[in-house]
Amino acid sequence: MAEGIVERTLVLVKPDGVKRGVVGEILARFERKGLKIVAAKLVQVTPELAARHYAEHAEKPFYPGLVQHITSGPVFALALEGRSAIAVVRLMTGATNPQTAAPGTIRGDFGLAVTPNLIHASDAPATAERELALYFGPADFVAYARSGQEFT
Repeated sequence: MAEGIVERTLVLVKPDGVKRGVVGEILARFERKGLKIVAAKLVQVTPELAARHYAEHAEKPFYPGLVQHITSGPVFALALEGRSAIAVVRLMTGATNPQTAAPGTIRGDFGLAVTPNLIHASDAPATAERELALYFGPADFVAYARSGQEFT
Protein backbone atom coordinates (compact mmCIF):
# COMPACT_ATOMS: atom_id res chain seq x y z
CA MET A 1 0.00 0.00 0.00
CA ALA A 2 2.74 2.46 -0.87
CA GLU A 3 0.69 4.51 -3.37
CA GLY A 4 -1.96 7.12 -2.64
CA ILE A 5 -2.78 9.17 0.41
CA VAL A 6 -4.63 7.76 3.39
CA GLU A 7 -8.30 8.66 3.08
CA ARG A 8 -11.45 8.00 5.04
CA THR A 9 -14.73 7.17 3.30
CA LEU A 10 -18.32 6.32 4.12
CA VAL A 11 -19.91 3.05 3.11
CA LEU A 12 -23.56 2.23 3.73
CA VAL A 13 -24.85 -1.29 3.35
CA LYS A 14 -28.40 -0.39 2.41
CA PRO A 15 -31.55 -2.07 3.79
CA ASP A 16 -31.59 -4.68 1.02
CA GLY A 17 -28.05 -5.77 1.95
CA VAL A 18 -28.85 -5.90 5.67
CA LYS A 19 -32.11 -7.82 5.09
CA ARG A 20 -30.39 -10.29 2.75
CA GLY A 21 -27.67 -10.96 5.32
CA VAL A 22 -24.65 -9.96 3.22
CA VAL A 23 -23.19 -7.33 5.58
CA GLY A 24 -20.50 -9.75 6.78
CA GLU A 25 -19.47 -10.72 3.25
CA ILE A 26 -19.26 -7.09 2.16
CA LEU A 27 -17.29 -6.14 5.27
CA ALA A 28 -14.93 -9.10 4.78
CA ARG A 29 -14.12 -7.96 1.23
CA PHE A 30 -13.04 -4.54 2.45
CA GLU A 31 -10.99 -6.02 5.27
CA ARG A 32 -9.28 -8.50 2.95
CA LYS A 33 -8.37 -5.58 0.68
CA GLY A 34 -6.55 -4.01 3.61
CA LEU A 35 -8.98 -1.23 4.43
CA LYS A 36 -9.38 -0.42 8.10
CA ILE A 37 -12.76 -0.09 9.82
CA VAL A 38 -12.53 3.04 11.97
CA ALA A 39 -16.26 3.41 12.83
CA ALA A 40 -19.37 1.27 12.34
CA LYS A 41 -22.98 1.10 13.49
CA LEU A 42 -26.43 -0.13 12.55
CA VAL A 43 -28.73 2.82 11.87
CA GLN A 44 -32.38 3.38 11.02
CA VAL A 45 -32.19 6.29 8.57
CA THR A 46 -34.94 8.85 9.16
CA PRO A 47 -36.59 10.78 6.33
CA GLU A 48 -34.73 13.89 7.59
CA LEU A 49 -31.34 12.16 7.46
CA ALA A 50 -32.17 10.72 4.03
CA ALA A 51 -33.04 14.22 2.79
CA ARG A 52 -29.67 15.54 4.00
CA HIS A 53 -27.78 12.55 2.57
CA TYR A 54 -29.43 12.77 -0.86
CA ALA A 55 -29.81 16.60 -0.99
CA GLU A 56 -28.04 16.90 -4.37
CA HIS A 57 -30.69 14.59 -5.91
CA ALA A 58 -33.77 16.34 -4.42
CA GLU A 59 -35.05 17.63 -7.77
CA LYS A 60 -34.40 14.43 -9.73
CA PRO A 61 -37.21 12.04 -10.61
CA PHE A 62 -35.59 9.09 -8.80
CA TYR A 63 -35.24 10.98 -5.48
CA PRO A 64 -38.46 9.70 -3.84
CA GLY A 65 -37.38 6.11 -4.53
CA LEU A 66 -33.97 6.73 -2.95
CA VAL A 67 -35.53 8.11 0.23
CA GLN A 68 -38.13 5.36 0.39
CA HIS A 69 -35.49 2.66 0.04
CA ILE A 70 -32.87 4.03 2.46
CA THR A 71 -35.56 4.50 5.15
CA SER A 72 -37.18 1.06 4.60
CA GLY A 73 -35.00 -0.79 7.09
CA PRO A 74 -31.71 -0.76 8.95
CA VAL A 75 -28.53 0.47 7.28
CA PHE A 76 -25.03 -0.63 8.29
CA ALA A 77 -22.87 2.49 8.25
CA LEU A 78 -19.11 2.20 8.30
CA ALA A 79 -16.13 4.45 7.94
CA LEU A 80 -13.21 2.85 6.15
CA GLU A 81 -9.67 4.17 6.07
CA GLY A 82 -6.73 3.36 3.84
CA ARG A 83 -4.59 4.54 0.97
CA SER A 84 -6.80 5.84 -1.86
CA ALA A 85 -9.76 4.45 0.10
CA ILE A 86 -12.39 6.38 -1.85
CA ALA A 87 -11.31 5.10 -5.27
CA VAL A 88 -10.61 1.60 -3.96
CA VAL A 89 -14.05 1.30 -2.36
CA ARG A 90 -15.79 2.67 -5.46
CA LEU A 91 -13.95 0.17 -7.64
CA MET A 92 -14.89 -2.71 -5.32
CA THR A 93 -18.51 -1.50 -5.19
CA GLY A 94 -19.02 -1.65 -8.96
CA ALA A 95 -21.34 0.16 -11.34
CA THR A 96 -24.59 1.62 -9.96
CA ASN A 97 -26.61 -0.75 -12.14
CA PRO A 98 -25.90 -4.28 -10.88
CA GLN A 99 -26.87 -5.69 -14.29
CA THR A 100 -23.83 -3.99 -15.81
CA ALA A 101 -21.52 -4.17 -12.78
CA ALA A 102 -18.45 -6.33 -13.31
CA PRO A 103 -18.35 -9.79 -11.76
CA GLY A 104 -16.22 -9.69 -8.63
CA THR A 105 -17.61 -6.32 -7.55
CA ILE A 106 -20.11 -6.16 -4.71
CA ARG A 107 -22.97 -5.04 -6.96
CA GLY A 108 -21.90 -7.41 -9.72
CA ASP A 109 -21.98 -10.37 -7.34
CA PHE A 110 -24.96 -9.49 -5.12
CA GLY A 111 -26.94 -6.63 -6.70
CA LEU A 112 -30.41 -7.10 -8.13
CA ALA A 113 -31.63 -3.65 -9.23
CA VAL A 114 -30.56 0.00 -9.51
CA THR A 115 -32.20 1.48 -6.39
CA PRO A 116 -31.89 -1.53 -4.09
CA ASN A 117 -28.26 -1.97 -5.15
CA LEU A 118 -26.91 -3.01 -1.73
CA ILE A 119 -24.35 -0.33 -1.06
CA HIS A 120 -23.50 3.35 -1.08
CA ALA A 121 -19.94 4.63 -1.23
CA SER A 122 -18.75 8.25 -1.14
CA ASP A 123 -17.49 9.43 -4.53
CA ALA A 124 -14.97 12.16 -3.62
CA PRO A 125 -13.06 13.53 -0.62
CA ALA A 126 -15.49 16.43 -0.03
CA THR A 127 -18.47 14.08 -0.31
CA ALA A 128 -16.87 11.59 2.08
CA GLU A 129 -16.26 14.33 4.65
CA ARG A 130 -19.86 15.58 4.41
CA GLU A 131 -21.39 12.10 4.48
CA LEU A 132 -19.23 10.81 7.33
CA ALA A 133 -20.38 13.77 9.45
CA LEU A 134 -24.02 12.77 8.84
CA TYR A 135 -23.52 9.33 10.39
CA PHE A 136 -20.61 9.70 12.84
CA GLY A 137 -19.36 12.19 15.40
CA PRO A 138 -15.67 12.71 16.20
CA ALA A 139 -15.87 10.39 19.22
CA ASP A 140 -17.12 7.51 17.03
CA PHE A 141 -13.79 7.09 15.22
CA VAL A 142 -11.17 4.73 16.64
CA ALA A 143 -7.51 5.01 15.65
CA TYR A 144 -5.37 1.86 15.57
CA ALA A 145 -2.81 0.06 13.42
CA ARG A 146 -3.88 -3.06 11.59
CA SER A 147 -1.69 -6.06 12.23
CA GLY A 148 1.09 -6.12 9.63
CA GLN A 149 0.57 -2.47 8.68
CA GLU A 150 2.35 -0.81 11.57
CA PHE A 151 5.08 0.48 9.28
CA THR A 152 3.10 1.54 6.18
